[in-house]
Amino acid sequence: MTERATATLHFFVEGRVQGVGYREFTRRAALRHNLSGWARNRLNGCVEVRVSGAAHDLDALVEMLRSGPPASAVRALKAIEDDGPPESEGFVIAPTI
Repeated sequence: MTERATATLHFFVEGRVQGVGYREFTRRAALRHNLSGWARNRLNGCVEVRVSGAAHDLDALVEMLRSGPPASAVRALKAIEDDGPPESEGFVIAPTI
């Protein structure tokens, strides 16, 4: 994780992550950790997440994303540090692309 106090990360989550409540699980976890951003399904079957906030809260979210909700089976979690502008307040479920 970055040494900065706040960061923005972009995730791609692969496995059984669509149709199992993964995006809503992510939204709730992000809000619980005071993170802002969005999650969306992708047509290739993965879930994409972009989230901004304090580094320690992002670390906590990463651990939750690795496990996912009970019906999910995460096969791979790719995280990329994003140097773009941070996400605005709140967390939304975005349309599928």
